[in-house]
Amino acid sequence: MRKTPRVLPLGVLTVLLFSQVCSGIKWLALSHTPASLHINQTQHCKQLAGLVSSQAQLCRSNLELMQTIIQAAREVKKTCQKTFGDMRWNCSSIEIPVDSPKYKPDLDRGTRESAFVYALSAAAISHTIARACTSGDLRLCSCGPIPGEIPEPGYRWGGCADNLHYGLVMGSKFSDAPMKMKKAGSHANKLMHLHNSEVGRQALRDAVVMKCKCHGVSGSCSIRTCWRGLLDLRDIAMDLKTKYLSATKVVHRPMGTRKQLVPKDIDIRPVRENELVYLQSSPDFCAKNDKMGSVGTQDRQCNKTSVGSDSCDLMCCGRGYNPYSEKLVERCHCKYHWCCYVTCKKCERVVERYVCK
Repeated sequence: MRKTPRVLPLGVLTVLLFSQVCSGIKWLALSHTPASLHINQTQHCKQLAGLVSSQAQLCRSNLELMQTIIQAAREVKKTCQKTFGDMRWNCSSIEIPVDSPKYKPDLDRGTRESAFVYALSAAAISHTIARACTSGDLRLCSCGPIPGEIPEPGYRWGGCADNLHYGLVMGSKFSDAPMKMKKAGSHANKLMHLHNSEVGRQALRDAVVMKCKCHGVSGSCSIRTCWRGLLDLRDIAMDLKTKYLSATKVVHRPMGTRKQLVPKDIDIRPVRENELVYLQSSPDFCAKNDKMGSVGTQDRQCNKTSVGSDSCDLMCCGRGYNPYSEKLVERCHCKYHWCCYVTCKKCERVVERYVCK
């Protein structure tokens, strides 16, 4: 008797399709989660793409946390692409279709690009959870603690601090879970990803600043109520981009009784806690090369007057560029009317753009 093939539910099938994705960041597939799906039942965890078993367990025991983690996955993609929008590698490969079996090699290999994505992912998930505690979106946590030191005269502690401690605890538990599995790829890649994830969290710790609100007669600001808050994720991403540009190439070699990552060219010192590391060199990303994970820069927009990485010379890799005109419609000749509205006219202007050959 012929057996009818078992049809897998969409969520289970998606998880299986992602089984070959680079182990630590396949949870970013959560960015494809439909907005209509509200995670309020344990069976919903089966419908989430890219989770390993320990992450699925965390989902089942912390259902309300998953909506925040889904938001974090979306923030990683948006922030990465915006941060690298002016460079040849523009993080486009993070926009993997939900039915694709794996990420492109630029994220699947131990490159400096994957180093950045792991660091940003670790920072983003803890950042989003810490902020969700403050906004009241999570019932399991509340505002961060009030600092112990006495503030300066004219200042007082108050407000609602971002709960960085809770964000770091829950964020690391979720994002590091794939690298702590027995089948998590090579030991060298595992060490690299864990190290870069911690660099991302350290950048988050360094992004805590004092924020204040003024009080006083007629805005005199005689008293300031202050709290500890996190910088926006885009600021943390720019800090990590600086670390990306100065990342250290490492090798996996014996150090004492076990193998560790050490700088390839200066192996007289250990890897620093605040530097991103990578195992394999990257291509120049000028030409399309699927094997190396390069989509190339053909048809990318460039800046003719820039001398930076977005310049037509650098972006187009010496191939030249084509100009084209674009018509923009903008608000203009705006007038304020008492009281209280503004009227504007619409003006058209033509701007010249340039794309790489």
